[in-house]
Amino acid sequence: MNTDSIQKILLLAANPIGSQYLRLGEEMREIQEGLKRSRNRERYSIATAQAVRYRDIHRAILEHEPQIIHFSGHGAGEEGLVFEDETGAAKLVNAEAMAGLFQLFSGQVECVVLNACYSQYQAEEIARHINYVVGMSQAIGDKAAIEFAVGFYDALGASKGYEFAYKLGCNLIRVAGIAENLTPQLVISKNRKLLNEPNKIFESTAPKLDTNTIYIERPPIEEKCYKAIV
Repeated sequence: MNTDSIQKILLLAANPIGSQYLRLGEEMREIQEGLKRSRNRERYSIATAQAVRYRDIHRAILEHEPQIIHFSGHGAGEEGLVFEDETGAAKLVNAEAMAGLFQLFSGQVECVVLNACYSQYQAEEIARHINYVVGMSQAIGDKAAIEFAVGFYDALGASKGYEFAYKLGCNLIRVAGIAENLTPQLVISKNRKLLNEPNKIFESTAPKLDTNTIYIERPPIEEKCYKAIV
């Protein structure tokens, strides 16, 4: 985590018509107030977007260029995350599509938090391209989701790393007396782990592809191999 420059946080929320009501406004407010009270508040810039439609995701990322993206809303396991369509109804965006989107911004985004039920599957797919991703292994209640968010961003506001922030978020759920502290799961990109994270929490089995790798031909052995194959 880079503590020398301004860290931009993008808070996204979606609660489509007909879905269970969530206290998303309260969650956003708690995150903002916690960072405002932190001693390092000048290091963070927060942008918010509510009633997020599927096509609003990339627009918000392009506009705000965040290093941290936080989504609050509903998840549906392997079916995807629930955003809104043009009418405000539910629109599922599957894991493959979300992972592909975040791949495009992998040079910029450091951490993604999916504070939504059954979002661990999405987190694992996104961790192909993003170093730190939090997802929920099962349904999570409103209060537990808010407690996790408070702990996570309070830790970041104190210049702690993403893993410490994750652990504090889980601990705050437990301190609040809610038996859901094991629901949040931190997925760490295998590529990141190999660099400098030797003892971490949950390793993604799908590392990022190294697009900078250059293949070097080695004649004459290759020519002989090609002929042998033919």
